[in-house]
Amino acid sequence: MRLATWNVNSVKARLPRLLEWLAEARPDIACLQETKCAAEAFPAAEVGELGYTAAAHGDGRWNGVALLSRAGLTDVTLGFPGEPGFGELDSAGAARPEARAIGATCGGIRVWSLYAPNGRTVDSPHYAYKLAWFAALRDALAPELAAGPLVACGDYNVAPTDADVWDPALFAGSTHVTPPERRALAELRDLGLTDVVPTPMKGPHPYTYWDYRAGMFHQNKGMRIDLVYASADVAGQVRSAYVDREARKGKGPSDHAPIVVDLER
Repeated sequence: MRLATWNVNSVKARLPRLLEWLAEARPDIACLQETKCAAEAFPAAEVGELGYTAAAHGDGRWNGVALLSRAGLTDVTLGFPGEPGFGELDSAGAARPEARAIGATCGGIRVWSLYAPNGRTVDSPHYAYKLAWFAALRDALAPELAAGPLVACGDYNVAPTDADVWDPALFAGSTHVTPPERRALAELRDLGLTDVVPTPMKGPHPYTYWDYRAGMFHQNKGMRIDLVYASADVAGQVRSAYVDREARKGKGPSDHAPIVVDLER
């Protein structure tokens, strides 16, 4: 079984590239983030022609997540219990959760596609929201992890260690590398999740994101913020994992590259 995760940075803008990549890489399960697409506008017919069933969660603005599967797709969950909201208020005056999480059972594995809040700056309300979101995610995944095989993948917007950013000194004091954010990741792993670290296609670091500006990609000045966290039974079946750096090349790419994981299932 082949599992992949990719922040596509707009499924509409990247649709030809997405379809080409799906046809070439042929993942059985694909987790997408930052689709920037309303659920009803997701290109389910187009991916369906390649054999995928799709489930999408989005409101047509920023954010948005989706799951594509050729291995079955049942028990779809939009968001997770206790997920905090931000910004827009509902009729009860509470902040609405954003479209940042979608889960489903695919091929006997509970799979989550996640797009964590960015956090912006450490003194921003967005940063407090990010930490609250991670805490709620941990509480939501705990019972699911106890129930069976699970993979929680996506754009976590946190680099787990200093080795996961191209210049740690440059990021000091910024979001994505702060101790509270890294503790949030550690607390997820403490549930019994393994960080499936992919093999890089260039250099010693498996970066998954490179800023569009200043030739960062060509200089390999990147970050590893897209992660695959797997339960022990799934992690034990990993045959290989790699960053598909080729998907970051060419005209009009996403600023992220996919991670592809092959399982012995």
